[in-house]
Amino acid sequence: MARLVQCVKLKKEAEGLDYPPYPGDLGVKIWQSISKEAWIAWTEIQTRIVNENRLNLADARARKYLQQQMESYLFEDANIEAQGYVPPSN
Repeated sequence: MARLVQCVKLKKEAEGLDYPPYPGDLGVKIWQSISKEAWIAWTEIQTRIVNENRLNLADARARKYLQQQMESYLFEDANIEAQGYVPPSN
């Protein structure tokens, strides 16, 4: 049986993550209050942010920026998207 969480991003009860997806207390907070659906949406946005901004994740500043974007998206209901990203047209 899937673990359910009250997802703060989607504002509904949904299937939770199997394990904390991020290290430390922040990872536990995400595991406790973010659904799989919201996490998958974040990982897609994160990929676009890294690619469009050409972030070097070996750089601590880039990782800090990405973490700030993640927290804003997941917990502050911010509408985060990669600068310059244009969705594919159908």
